[in-house]
Amino acid sequence: MTARLIDGNALSTQLRSEFANRAAALKEKGVTPCLAVILVGEDPASAVYVRNKVAGCEKAGMRSIKDVYGPDVDPSVVLARIAELNADPAVHGILVQLPLPKHFDSEAVLESIAPEKDVDGFHAENVGALVQGNPRFIPCTPYGVMKMLESAKVPLKGAEVVVVGRSNIVGKPMAMLLLARSCTVTICHSQTKDLAFHTRRADILVAAVGRERMITGDMIKPGATVIDVGMNRFSSGPNAGKLCGDVDFESAREVAGAITPVPGGVGPMTITMLLANTLEAAERCAK
Repeated sequence: MTARLIDGNALSTQLRSEFANRAAALKEKGVTPCLAVILVGEDPASAVYVRNKVAGCEKAGMRSIKDVYGPDVDPSVVLARIAELNADPAVHGILVQLPLPKHFDSEAVLESIAPEKDVDGFHAENVGALVQGNPRFIPCTPYGVMKMLESAKVPLKGAEVVVVGRSNIVGKPMAMLLLARSCTVTICHSQTKDLAFHTRRADILVAAVGRERMITGDMIKPGATVIDVGMNRFSSGPNAGKLCGDVDFESAREVAGAITPVPGGVGPMTITMLLANTLEAAERCAK
């Protein structure tokens, strides 16, 4: 058996076309969806992510604002800028690219963003709404995963799901979203005893731990749906330096029923759902 691919690039292209139509409809009402992105420091990966987010906005007919600060900037400067963006009615979404330099209190920065403009869904108020089952904004990567499961027509009700990873960005909100769809969810992490025991039970396996190819084919239930959120690089061998996921794709695809590739799987969907959240924020303002 060779697993069918769940193509994040194709789904992303389809959704972004729909977003462009929605953005055009808002412009007719005098509202241009706008995302403000703040980048602090010189992390190369963060710079790429921000560039892709800005480009995604422009292609979808949205406006973007990008503020870039050096790694030694005083946090008060960034907080003051966030306050300005909070007060600007033309700005619908605010995103601070993580990670921040060590002299920042990341939690305080995220909490300073107005909840109604927190398109990453990281503000405590938005996290609470998600847990209660009535989210204002869904964190972008889990939101993208749910869209992929939906597009692939993966049965969710009653499914055994194992999420490997417990981060606030992916693992925890992923579990909440799947619980809301009547899945039975197990969260595994670095302290889990006998990880393979859990993963082999999963109808749906979500790998979001950030370790190169840690999930191998012998850890997967035959016919399972495997969602690889990881974004790593091969540390050795002929592919050294190239992108890879948390799942050993070659062995997993021989066992799984459906699988997301890396690259071309969950990655494109994360930025796509950021655009979705920004659009939703603008549409609320236009009502």
